[in-house]
Amino acid sequence: MSTYRYNVIIEQDEDGLFVASCPTLQGCYTQGETYAEALENIKDAIRLHIDARRQLGEPVPLESVLEEVEVVVYTSARQVG
Repeated sequence: MSTYRYNVIIEQDEDGLFVASCPTLQGCYTQGETYAEALENIKDAIRLHIDARRQLGEPVPLESVLEEVEVVVYTSARQVG
């Protein structure tokens, strides 16, 4: 048994559904009617994604380092356009 840790993104769409994705695993996404359901569904999708890669003999990507940065953007008095 192996344990993997991945960052996931969960966003609510315009229809109220929660869409979940795992950026490290390209094409790994799902949805749910609630945040909790989307979270559980993305865990299942990640497991299936990893199983499929293993069956195909492909490497399982590891999570990259995620760092949060703060950026200040100054607005000028003159607007372009």
